[in-house]
Amino acid sequence: MKKWISLMLVAALVCSLVSGCGSEDPDAYVPTGDALLMEGDDPAAHLAGELPPQEFSLAYNTDRSMNPLIGYSFNNRVLFSLMYQGLFAISSDNVPVPILCSGYRVAPSNMIWTFLIDENATFSDGTKVRAEDVIASYEAARNSDYYKGRFTHVDSITVSEDGGVKFSLTTAYENLPLLLDVPIVKASDVEAANPRGSGPYRFEDALSGHQLSRVQNWWCGNAKIPVRADAIPLVEATSDSSVRDEFEFGDVGLVCTNPLLGSYADYRCDFEMWEVDNGVFLYLGCNVLYSDYFKNSDKLQKALTYAIDRETLNQKNYRGNGKTSTLAVSPLSPYYSASLASHYSYDSMKFLDLINGWTPPPKAEGAKEERKLKLLVNCDDSARLRTARDIAETLTELGIPCGTLEYSGTTHPTYEEVLRAGTYDIYLGQTRLSPNYNLSEFFRLWGNLSAGGLPVQSILDMCTKSLANSGNYYNLLQKIADDGRIVPILFGHYNVYAERGLFDGLAPARDNAFFYTLGKTMADIQIPMDNN
Repeated sequence: MKKWISLMLVAALVCSLVSGCGSEDPDAYVPTGDALLMEGDDPAAHLAGELPPQEFSLAYNTDRSMNPLIGYSFNNRVLFSLMYQGLFAISSDNVPVPILCSGYRVAPSNMIWTFLIDENATFSDGTKVRAEDVIASYEAARNSDYYKGRFTHVDSITVSEDGGVKFSLTTAYENLPLLLDVPIVKASDVEAANPRGSGPYRFEDALSGHQLSRVQNWWCGNAKIPVRADAIPLVEATSDSSVRDEFEFGDVGLVCTNPLLGSYADYRCDFEMWEVDNGVFLYLGCNVLYSDYFKNSDKLQKALTYAIDRETLNQKNYRGNGKTSTLAVSPLSPYYSASLASHYSYDSMKFLDLINGWTPPPKAEGAKEERKLKLLVNCDDSARLRTARDIAETLTELGIPCGTLEYSGTTHPTYEEVLRAGTYDIYLGQTRLSPNYNLSEFFRLWGNLSAGGLPVQSILDMCTKSLANSGNYYNLLQKIADDGRIVPILFGHYNVYAERGLFDGLAPARDNAFFYTLGKTMADIQIPMDNN
């Protein structure tokens, strides 16, 4: 309703300005609108700096999971940021801040980390957050598609002697807390449809429908968060365009969108917007294990990065909304180096120079048509399909005849089955990397992302060294780009839109639209090992 009133006021203002365009009276009153108050507003309150009531709704997907350990819907994950807390929250500049964690210590090897839970922390039902709840949440997350990539080097999670949570790792981690923003739920709720959390709001049924209700006696007390409403009505999200319409013309006050989706709808009203890294990574993978194009020579795989016109692909298929990258980290990441990335950009002449002397495999005996490089793509994603076809066309123009193999999750065989079978030469893959950009799963034997024989021990060793010391990421990214068995194309991000001026101090972060801190830093809560 507020937005309709605002639009009516704007229309009235425009009409008055148009009707007065012919006036030559220099003293004529021109309405500016900056003194207009909504019905019921108290001018004294505005002068005193008091904040007006915060009234808005949020959109959510009723047909998608409301369990934060498995739910993929980014609409629902906006709600999760108000309902749940992790041991840590991660800021937009990739810095962990303590939330449920009141203290931590780390062994000199950086392979054993112990975290203590704030003794005041409680769930929305008033029961205390225990180590058992934290462990149960992490074990459930380890088995979920959404979070399992974070546990590559986690050997065990147990209760420590002093009642904390102990992580034992198989390799050293410089900054394990970057991965520990996983929502903590009650141990008995890990498989529940709406688990209880420790955040400032809880999911409830109301006479008018579902809503988020402020938790009475929230354990964080008067901690400053961007939201102060007592209740937040929830609006069903039926499509991306319906969410946009509810934001532009209804009462929805904040939305999270994925501009890489083919269903993405542009926003054209007055808003504040933040780009938030989400780790989505689009890349080419080479089938170095089975493909005749790579078996006897690595010339083609090393040259492919120069055959990919990332900027054109981004503009044509993603409306310029991707973050193109020649490196296996997002340009939004602190590990990204623009100077290094510039060495691997699109350069058709360099591509032709590098494959000079390379001999493509002969066509099969008795075959009438020339042999083509087979590019596998999941055609469930229309933008990815168009991108694959464009890459195939470019390679063909550069003298490497290429065609696409188009499979989906419902074809027979499915895309995943073809990927595992290895009956292709290159594939266009998409995955979601963890906040610390752990690339081990590409290069680890039997890794989740190692299709096509990507594992190589030397690069895997560099991955683990980078986890132990982020200063090693430069050499790792250079090695991956030079090797060429994976060819980065672009990274995704979320666009978070908010009604202008509605939220104070809003600073959306990855998986945390309503990011807030409790005033503590990592340095504040570190416990020296000799004081153990």
